[in-house]
Amino acid sequence: MEILDKTDRIILGLLQANARLTIQEIGQQINLSKTPVHERIKRLERAGIIDRYVTIVDKKKVGNGVMVYCQVTLDKQTRDTFADFDAAVRELPEVLECNRVSGTFDYLLKIVSRDIETYNRFYQDRLSVIAGTLHISSFFVMAEIKNSTVVPVD
Repeated sequence: MEILDKTDRIILGLLQANARLTIQEIGQQINLSKTPVHERIKRLERAGIIDRYVTIVDKKKVGNGVMVYCQVTLDKQTRDTFADFDAAVRELPEVLECNRVSGTFDYLLKIVSRDIETYNRFYQDRLSVIAGTLHISSFFVMAEIKNSTVVPVD
């Protein structure tokens, strides 16, 4: 990975806070003209440091009032079993995050659903039937204390 200088880090912080900032607005905040700001952003994109630009949607306002974390254990910890599970989970739009982890279970999933009943159908019809799934523990979020997409770049 390329070394990021202070200006790159400031640009990344600004874009993470508001990806709709114009190059001119960024330049005004960091006291640079549009051309060097544009060149820096393009370099960060080419290097893969800026992965993509997204819109953050309020889950509840679009009808997804339930968030669940699931610990998933597979029946075998083999390359093929992991690959099959990975591929199946990528096809489930309800799964916002899926991470293979170390410890007493294999995966930690973050899932959104309209309500408990909808989650139960998802669990029974789509999640628990993935080949190789041995055990699933579901944890319902009672209150979301912090939710951020900002990665520290300091």
